[in-house]
Amino acid sequence: MTAIAMGDRRAAAGTTAAARRADDLGAAWLAPAMSPANVRTAMLELTVLMTAAMALCYAAMPGNPLLLELGFPWAWLLPLVLALRYGTLAGIGAALMLLGGWFLFHQIGAQPGAFPRPFFIGGTLLVLLAGQFGDVCASRLARQRSIHRYLDERLAALTKQHYLLRISHARLESDLLARPTTLRDTLAQLRAATAGDAGADDARAQAPAGAAMRGKRLPARPLAAAAPMMQLVAQACQLEAAALFPCDGDRVLPEAAAAAGPGCRLDAGDPLLRRCLQTRQLAHRRADGGDGSDGVHSRYLAVAPVLSGSDRLIGVLVVERMPFLALHHDNLELLLVLLGYYADGVDHASAARAVERVLPDCPPDFAIDYARLARLRREVGIASTVVALAFGADEHSADWFEQAVRSGRAQDLAWARASGPQRVLMTLMPLADTEAASGYLLRIERMLQAQFGIDFEQGRIGIHTLPVPADGDPEPLRRLLQRCEGGAARGMAGSRHDA
Repeated sequence: MTAIAMGDRRAAAGTTAAARRADDLGAAWLAPAMSPANVRTAMLELTVLMTAAMALCYAAMPGNPLLLELGFPWAWLLPLVLALRYGTLAGIGAALMLLGGWFLFHQIGAQPGAFPRPFFIGGTLLVLLAGQFGDVCASRLARQRSIHRYLDERLAALTKQHYLLRISHARLESDLLARPTTLRDTLAQLRAATAGDAGADDARAQAPAGAAMRGKRLPARPLAAAAPMMQLVAQACQLEAAALFPCDGDRVLPEAAAAAGPGCRLDAGDPLLRRCLQTRQLAHRRADGGDGSDGVHSRYLAVAPVLSGSDRLIGVLVVERMPFLALHHDNLELLLVLLGYYADGVDHASAARAVERVLPDCPPDFAIDYARLARLRREVGIASTVVALAFGADEHSADWFEQAVRSGRAQDLAWARASGPQRVLMTLMPLADTEAASGYLLRIERMLQAQFGIDFEQGRIGIHTLPVPADGDPEPLRRLLQRCEGGAARGMAGSRHDA
């Protein structure tokens, strides 16, 4: 029943993702993002459409190709549509082409009479207004897309964590005697291996040129910590012969990054591998010996994608041999979730490691989201805020500190630090500016007044805020923690910002 329910949830998630992609394609067609490639397409479309429209009007009405004095400025309909679709610059370009068309028709005698100044002034103002509206809508659409992309990443990470929690409790009793390590130990080892191997790659990339072979810098591996990851996954999922291959987009590279057991090689034409690349989901053989690809034989038992975030493919894991009793739904789902956990660690290891080097006791989730939100601030200008509350070291402050920790919002990430001279609660608030941080502080203060009858000033609780910087530099975060632990400012310290 669990397998059926999990399959239903996956099918529903796939349907929702397909509908979201269809909506994104429709929105991109109606209001495409103005990338360099789209700018060239817009210029070509503008030139072709305006030329074709004026040619058709000339063919239909040779004596009035700009359709003047017909009761409605029909010639401005196409520039208006182009301005709404591509923005102000496209509308201005269409208006200039229309103006050039009038001079051309006037020269050949197809558009006699004086220059229609009110016609062009009114039409240009209408196109400018429509273009401004199109620019505003495109900017808002880009911001919403960025927010949804971040929320999709958070949802994918939370889904994996919830599934890990469920199966860890279900398998604890059955696996404790058979295996020396628990699932929590496996995840901790996987996180440590990813961080350590990525750090070695960084040091390797920063090494002087004389230490490299023939005076050249050695290339970094495409997948960090691939060998220890394969060892841990093979132990946890009982894999006898498997290999991990990196991906470049949708193309699988032929050289394996790591392998468990002998003889596992890549078969690029295997139907299970093709099905996995097409669906971005785990593909495995059916119970009757088929592989789900119209009965075509496959050399693999299972092929699992290594997905970072929600849909970025960085590798595939092919399994040739494993015990018969291990080839069941729960074990394959565990394999898929472990690969997703590894992919997220590889994707954000560099940015999170920069934070952890400056603040060694920073939680990994806090460091990863700090890097994600810095990228969001850098790309689309959406602000996020770190709020720090500094409590005293006495017993009453300990109670207030614990109550503030329990009162955190579900979407925030909290870093409770009680080892220094002061107890510090660092709260990372995604997609929240200073006004949202003020609302959070007001809620915490009202909660303290209701529970203990004190406010921030009476409890000598220091308040510090920091907007997440666009460059992701952890140094402002370290200075914020130093101010909290310095103890120089007590009571209502007000909001303070790092430069």
